[in-house]
Amino acid sequence: MLHHVRHLGLVGAFLTCPLSMAVADTSWPSFRGPERSGVSTDKGLLQSWPEEGPKLVWEAVGAGRGYSSIAIADGKLYTLGDGLSTAKDEDEYLTCFDLATGKQLWATKTGTAWADKKPDWGSSRSTPTVDGSNVYLITPQGVLFCIDTSGKEKWKKDLKAEFNGKKDDSWGYSESVLIDGPNLVCTPGGEANTMVALNKQTGEKVWGTPRAGDRGAGHSSIVVSQIGGTKVYVQLTGSGVMGVQANDGKLLWTYDIGKTTAVIPTPIVKGDLVFFAVGYDKGGALLKQVPTAGGEVEVKEIYPIKNELQNKHGGVVLVDGYVYGDFGSGGDRGLPNCVDIMTGEKKWKSRGSGSGSASVTAADGNLYIRYANGTMTLVKAQASGLEEKGSFKIPGSGDRPSWAHPVVVDGKLYLREGDKIFCYNVRG
Repeated sequence: MLHHVRHLGLVGAFLTCPLSMAVADTSWPSFRGPERSGVSTDKGLLQSWPEEGPKLVWEAVGAGRGYSSIAIADGKLYTLGDGLSTAKDEDEYLTCFDLATGKQLWATKTGTAWADKKPDWGSSRSTPTVDGSNVYLITPQGVLFCIDTSGKEKWKKDLKAEFNGKKDDSWGYSESVLIDGPNLVCTPGGEANTMVALNKQTGEKVWGTPRAGDRGAGHSSIVVSQIGGTKVYVQLTGSGVMGVQANDGKLLWTYDIGKTTAVIPTPIVKGDLVFFAVGYDKGGALLKQVPTAGGEVEVKEIYPIKNELQNKHGGVVLVDGYVYGDFGSGGDRGLPNCVDIMTGEKKWKSRGSGSGSASVTAADGNLYIRYANGTMTLVKAQASGLEEKGSFKIPGSGDRPSWAHPVVVDGKLYLREGDKIFCYNVRG
């Protein structure tokens, strides 16, 4: 089945990293890293762990409750949480830590804590994005903040009140904003301003993208692609995947999905391919953008949604042609899979040392898989089968699910576990 697409400009191969985010590999400036791929460029890392796990470098306190991952830039680490052990109230704060020691440098209040019907689902979830001297974040309530790297608030925007923003579910905003050149790009959701670009210094609106019938923002973050001379922002909302022209916000293409409980994982963009996965009885699909004779572009299904490729919120990574993630019924059963990206065929599906939903990142030929029960594992990225090269229990895990995505950068593994952040040496 072909989905027709409005004019996409000159045709060429996708690039996966905007120039403004092509930072040194000592930084991890936003969710899933500088390329939004979840894959670190680190080399020379440990290929196996001792029985007790890698060496702990430092342990920080004061991150608060929440499932926000971490952002790293210029020797500082940032995250979002509520009920900090270092604060006198239960409110939400953006927190900053010294990368070398784990010492908390400052905490800036961003609003009240996000409560949910079930305690496990509450608290912060958006990972900050760092750009130069500014840090950007979206609270679960949908308030977008620009805070400088000393902790001073510069501006804020309410995505619901100012852009008629809408979430597709009731679990709060989770997106990590994209900084691309002079603009900040994010997804208020809904029909009026499904995606917007703002001046990153002032917050003033540059353009807005309406998408007819859009059910609302999901939890995905925007990924940048390039086709010929046209830069395209790829995003997944409650209505499915969309491509937006970067220079003016024109909606270029959509690929719709049916209504489901929540749409969470960030898509993978590689070359001219777009792979996306959704949990809650949906699945995963692979798309390819194809130019037409009239200068238009069609989105071709390489394969349509496969129900067995569900992934709820642990995310997926692409390594050497294979997609790895917690695929299967529900997409949160703690069953890592290896899938051929071009065919959707599973090469293996296995239970590792942990249990519950599994979040994943990759570095130096290995997968770093973190399970909801607090088990952290090192797994060889290979199509021949699951091979664990080490595991350990994250200290303090068990009170709430271990859902915050792990980060590997500059020879260190960073794990957010509630109020604490752990830094491990994985270079040896």
